Amino acid sequence: MNSLVTQKERIVSLDIIRGIALFGILFINVAAFKVLLEAPPEYSGINGIIETLIDIFIEKKFFSIFSFLFGVGFYIFTSRAEARGDKPRWRFARRLLALLLIGIVHIFVFWGSILSIYAVIGFFLIPFYSAKISTISKWLFAIITIHVLCILGQLFMPNQGAFSTVFGILGNDVVTIFIMFLTGFLVAKADWISHISEYSKQLKWIQFVTFPIFVGISLWIWFAPKGDYQNLQLIMGLGVIPTTYFYLTCLFVMLENKSIAKFLKPIGRVGQMAFTNYLAQSFIGLAIISLMGLEVVSPSYVVIIAILIYAIQIIFSVIWFKFFKMGPFEKLWRFMTYGRKAMPKK
Repeated sequence: MNSLVTQKERIVSLDIIRGIALFGILFINVAAFKVLLEAPPEYSGINGIIETLIDIFIEKKFFSIFSFLFGVGFYIFTSRAEARGDKPRWRFARRLLALLLIGIVHIFVFWGSILSIYAVIGFFLIPFYSAKISTISKWLFAIITIHVLCILGQLFMPNQGAFSTVFGILGNDVVTIFIMFLTGFLVAKADWISHISEYSKQLKWIQFVTFPIFVGISLWIWFAPKGDYQNLQLIMGLGVIPTTYFYLTCLFVMLENKSIAKFLKPIGRVGQMAFTNYLAQSFIGLAIISLMGLEVVSPSYVVIIAILIYAIQIIFSVIWFKFFKMGPFEKLWRFMTYGRKAMPKK
C-alpha cells in the first residue's frame, strides 16, 4: 500500500500479488454488498459446490494475502521515511489515522469494509519497527502457536467458561490479520522479496510444510457439515495461515519468471492502485447488483459479478496509468499523511 515508491523502484511482484488478492476478495465481498435481513439460504447443487470451493480456496485467504502486503508496505513506508530524515513511527501513525477516517466513511457504503480494522490493528506493528529480525521471528512463532491452540480449543473444548472467552479473543480473525501484518513486515525487513531466488531452499521448505496442511484442511472443509456455521469458520481459520503461506511462496516463485510477470502486468496495474480499486469494488458491485435486480446474490452470481467487476477494474487501471502516476485515493491518502507542505518529492 505504499504509493510513494516511484515506477522504477516498484517491486512488480508485489503489485501483481496485490491485484490477485483484490480479485479473491471480490468472491467474498460480492455477496455481502447486498445486505440481508434474514440468514442466507443453504445452497445445493452447483451453488453448493461453488460455495464450498470458495470456502476452501478463497475465504479468509486472500484477505490474509492483502494483510501480508500491508505489513510489507509498513516496512517500505517507515524505512523510506527514516531515510528522508522523517519520524517513521509518527508518520506511519498519521497514515493509519487517515486510513481509519477513510475506512469509517466507507462503512456507510459497505458494512463489511476492512479499512478501519486494518488501521486499528496497524498501530500494533509500530513497536516492532526497531526490533531485530530474530526477535520478530520469535514473537511471530509465539503468536501463531497461541492463535492455533485457541482455535483448536474452540473446536474441541467449547463451553469452558473463562477459557472459552480467551479462546474466542485469541483465536479471532483479527489476530490472523495481525499475524499476516507481522509476517509481511518480517519478510520485507529480512529483504527476502528483492532476493527470492536466493531463498529458494527456505521457500521450498515452507511449501513442503504447508501443502499437506492445506490439503488436509481442504478435505476437512469439504466434508464438514454445512449447517454448522461456527465450526466451519473455525476449521477455515485453522487453514488460513498455512494456506496463505503456501499461496504466497508459490506466487513469489512463479513471478520470478519474467514472461509470467509481463503477462500479468495488467493485474499489477490493479494492485498498483489497490486502495482506489478496493473502495471502487463496493460501488461497482452495488450498481451491478441493482441493475440485475438481485435480492440474494447466489454463489454462481458471485462468480459472474466478481469477474465482471474485476474486468472493469483491469481496463480502468491500465488506462488510468497511461495518464496518471497514482490512483486518486492513493493521492488523497498521501495528502492526508503528509499535508501539502510536508509532502516528499516523487
